[in-house]
Formats: sequence, structure tokens, C-alpha cells
Amino acid sequence: MVKAERNFTTKKEFLKQFGKKSRGREMVRFFLKNKPAVAGLIVFSVVVLMAVFAPVIADYNDVAIKQNIRERLQGPSAKHILGTDDFGRDVFARIVHGAQRSLSIGISAILVSLLLGGTLGAVAGFFGGKIDNVIMRIMDVFLCLPDMLLALCLVAAFGISKINLMIAIGLAFVPKLSRVVRAAVMGVRSCEYVEAARSIGATNGRIITGHVLVNCMGPIIVQLTLYVANAILTIAALGFIGLGIPSPEPEWGNMLSKGRDFLQAGYTHLVLAPGLAIFLTILSLNLLGDGLRDTLDPRLKQ
Repeated sequence: MVKAERNFTTKKEFLKQFGKKSRGREMVRFFLKNKPAVAGLIVFSVVVLMAVFAPVIADYNDVAIKQNIRERLQGPSAKHILGTDDFGRDVFARIVHGAQRSLSIGISAILVSLLLGGTLGAVAGFFGGKIDNVIMRIMDVFLCLPDMLLALCLVAAFGISKINLMIAIGLAFVPKLSRVVRAAVMGVRSCEYVEAARSIGATNGRIITGHVLVNCMGPIIVQLTLYVANAILTIAALGFIGLGIPSPEPEWGNMLSKGRDFLQAGYTHLVLAPGLAIFLTILSLNLLGDGLRDTLDPRLKQ
């Protein structure tokens, strides 16, 4: 290292060039040592790839939603890996296209939540005082309602559609996400680099976006991962009670709801397939979130 430092004018310049790369490699190595987190990343990557390439894996119109009564309620076979439902539609194809809808709505909902809740939390945490008190008291009112109940009320008010479902779930997670961002911002707002930016005349907006939020993204990223899992579970729950994506569009929650009607008749594949899809996706995101938390929090590495 001594020889390498001679090629630079100062030690600070040397660390600027190589410090970030070294920290990045160390974080990757630490994450890869966490086997449950790696397993979660692999499983979730498979689900994402399955959703992205859903049109390639199985045709939507001819296999996922087209009815074929002659092949109804067939068990798993070489032709239909996970069997068929009561309308003769391929269950595997519906699981694949259901992943596309669950992930797209879940991630979009959390982005909506991040835009609104993140803005409110950042403003409350940075300015404090009366602004913080007013924003957080309003958020506390909505925190009195469970996420599922708040999303259900919003869907019932807006109507059933993909856009309304995304907005309703996104709004339901705004109170929690605002408190997460607020806590993260309050932890770094008094740091020296914030004072330095203020001393050279940087605006409050520039300080928040360019200095504060950038340096507290670790806990926010971890919570976003966990909230995506909760959003997907909320989508499935709403679909199960008939307030999610309407049939015949494939969605894991409504597939689970339709499949329970044939459970006593012995067609367990209609329940097991969407149930396992929900379980594995939620589990993988939780394992991934725990791994990211351990990696991004230096206190947990000791």
C-alpha cells in the first residue's frame, strides 16, 4: 500500500480512488457469507425472471386465460406441469403471469409510498419542530388502522382495477415509510458534511436530496425490501376476498380463492401452487431484507 500511495499526491486521494471499491467488495463478501440471504436472493431472482419472461414461458391468451373444458381439473402431468383448473387453464402458466402482476403492482405501490412517505418523512426529520409535529401526528392517525384494512377501504372507495389497487396499497404504506425515512434523516442531519453544505450556501432541498438521503439509504433500502413483501401479501389477500385483480386475469390471491372450492374434492394442486408461490416469494424477500440489514449495518458485523 505504501508503494501504491506514492503514485498519488495525498493519502486522501488514494483512499478516494480505492476506498469505495474496497468497502464494496467487503460488503459483497459479507453478504455472500449469509447463506439464507443468498438463498433468498436466488429465489427472488427466479421469480423476477419468471415475471419478466412470462410471455416467452407461456402464452397469455392461448394458455393462461383461454378456457378448455375438455382438460379441466387435470392433475400435474408432462403436458401441464402443475395441472389445470376448473376451466381447463394451465395452472403453471397462470402462476407465471400472476407473478408478473403481483410484482409489478407490489413494486409500483411501494414506489408510490416512497415518493409520498419519503418526502413527508424527509421534511419532518430534517426541519423538526412544528413541521415534524404536524406531519407525524397526521401519520399517527393513519397508523391506527392496519395496512390491510386501510388498503381495503381505499380499494372499496376507488373501485377495483390495477391502478386503483396500486394507489390504495401505496397510500396504505405511506405512514410507516414516512416514519422510517424520518428516523433515518434525523440520524444524519447533524453530521459535519450537512453543516459544511449549509455553510457554503446549499439550499435545504439540495442538502436533503444530495447529502442527507444519500447517506441514509441503507435502512431505507432494507425496509423497502420488506415492504414489497408486505405489499405482495396484501395484493394476494385482497384478491382472496374478491377485491383484487378480477378474474379471469391470473393473480395468486384469486387463484387461491378459486382453488379452495375444489380442495375437498381432492384437487389440492389448485391451492398448493399459488400458495407456494406466495410463500416462497414472501420468504425470499424477508431473507433478502435480513441479509441486506446485516450487510449495510456496520454494528452487526462486529
